[in-house]
Amino acid sequence: MEKSVGLCFSIAPLFLIVGFLAPLALAGGHNYGDALSKSILFFEAQRSGYLPGNQRVRWRGNSGLNDGKTSGVDLVGGYYDAGDNVKFGLPMAFTITMMSWSILEYGKQMAASGELGHAIDAVKWGTDYLIKAHPQPDVLYGEVGDGNTDHYCWQRPEDMTTSRAAYRIDPSRPGSDLAGETAAAMAAASMVFRRYNSAYSAELLKHGSQLFDFADKYRGKYDGSITIAQKYYRSVSGYADELLWGAAWMYKATNNAYYLNYLGKNGDALGGTGWAMTEFGWDVKYAGVQTLVAKFLMAGKGGGNTAVFEKYQEKAEFFMCSCLGKGNRNAQKTPGGLIFRQRWNNMQFVTSASFLMTVYSDYLTSAGKSLRCASGNVSPSQLLSFAKSQVDYILGDNPRATSYMVGYGNNYPRQVHHRASSIVSYKVDPTFVTCRGGYATWYNRKANDPNLLTGAIVGGPDAYDNFADQRDNYEQTEPATYNNAPLLGILARLHAGHSGYNQLLPVELPTLKLIAAHPTPSTKPVVTRTPVSSPSLVAITQKVTASWVSRGKTYYRYSTIVTNKSSKTLKNLKLYISKLYGPVWGLTKSGDSYSFPSWVNTLAAGKSIEFVYIHSASQAVVSVSSYTLA
Repeated sequence: MEKSVGLCFSIAPLFLIVGFLAPLALAGGHNYGDALSKSILFFEAQRSGYLPGNQRVRWRGNSGLNDGKTSGVDLVGGYYDAGDNVKFGLPMAFTITMMSWSILEYGKQMAASGELGHAIDAVKWGTDYLIKAHPQPDVLYGEVGDGNTDHYCWQRPEDMTTSRAAYRIDPSRPGSDLAGETAAAMAAASMVFRRYNSAYSAELLKHGSQLFDFADKYRGKYDGSITIAQKYYRSVSGYADELLWGAAWMYKATNNAYYLNYLGKNGDALGGTGWAMTEFGWDVKYAGVQTLVAKFLMAGKGGGNTAVFEKYQEKAEFFMCSCLGKGNRNAQKTPGGLIFRQRWNNMQFVTSASFLMTVYSDYLTSAGKSLRCASGNVSPSQLLSFAKSQVDYILGDNPRATSYMVGYGNNYPRQVHHRASSIVSYKVDPTFVTCRGGYATWYNRKANDPNLLTGAIVGGPDAYDNFADQRDNYEQTEPATYNNAPLLGILARLHAGHSGYNQLLPVELPTLKLIAAHPTPSTKPVVTRTPVSSPSLVAITQKVTASWVSRGKTYYRYSTIVTNKSSKTLKNLKLYISKLYGPVWGLTKSGDSYSFPSWVNTLAAGKSIEFVYIHSASQAVVSVSSYTLA
């Protein structure tokens, strides 16, 4: 559980065809793929509510089954934030936003690691709860339980007897920071699900739009309305950064110029062009929104906002240079080279900063640019290399040779400040653990945790690389969901290398064999062939890859593969699709026909492209209208 701290910043005057390149998986002696798998698994240990049949962390059980009942709303589900049993809305929403951003940037690498389905499941566990927490357009529940009674007790979630009161924001008790961050989470997640479950994606985007309007119309800090959160997740930065952050994600999800212009018109007034930050996390979003706006600018989306967006980019690059130690005002580092912001859970700042550096290095590479720092230009590879050094430190390349990811390597924390992992599983011993009895029997026990909290990133060392593996050393041994969320993308990137596509272009996530996030997965896939004008040269195959029921109607997701079976390069392909009643991804529509997507100009001999569509009918009829061979 976080404790509120101050900000660290300075203020300036307000003025494809996929082919994976050489992976970095073992370049530093680390198995980034294994670390990725473990980091995603951690989220299953943090689940609240009814656990699913495919739950992999078997020592956990159902918990918080009456959450929201006293308020007349169903708030069962979601995530416990850290080592406690409270559901805090602000850090939970930020966790979902960062997991989604990781998938959107590096979903193809996650798929190559076999972890994309698990990552999407982790997002959906959070968004299912956030939907419940937003029962009306201008009502959002931001906390279940309270830190005061929770800290008085040391109980596993399955036994907890502490308060499960629910706290909300509404027009008379506003919370623009909480609503803005939740809007960002909904918008980011809507893009994750757009290819796999269009109905769910649309539902998320509707909530995101309502929440952004709520945040902007009824302005105020959420901890002024949910005062019980002040001791644990105080909104020190206020709500201006979340309004910009929410607008940026709504623009990415909708491509609606309203949100882009919102960033332009409000950049100065809300601090996006003025605050030069050296931290990024659940409270302070400026560096994140500045990075996103810099991406918009590099992708040619500036338009009439270009001059303002250039100021955002200046501040984004201030952040990057500060982390590298090449700016006018640099982030502090330990003797071992770790970014250091504060003693209490410093790793949250390390993982979030490393993520921003990783994506920014790839944006620069796609744009053919370098980073401009006070001490000179920095290449994108240098920026990525520094982010990698931070991850390697976490995984054990540090003066103590300690892995700060539980279960990774041989030397990792064994006495984690975490109620569920430190108390014997109720499946092993169902004897009720009392509120205070848990402290006497389990908290003060000088022994390893009975349950391994695999993948958890703990708070980490102090400013001198010192670390004490003791359960009562909560500043260093407590994990948090927002420590892990940004790490997913970096680990996927380091494991599978850079994908060959331009990361300034719209996202195109890969196909999944089975999306566990769908309510009703398809049974045995049906593979059929559709009519083609010249089957010996261009082959088209279709299959159902998933199905689900929404509002009484069954929807099907169809994957269609177009293969060049000739010995020459295929150009100027035109497809005609009839009996189509839903959206198509992976093709460009031109009149009444379809052509290659924007990132593909030709199809080499023997190569294939895939497009997908979703509708509530049998498969569409796909045929070849014309093409040329060269």
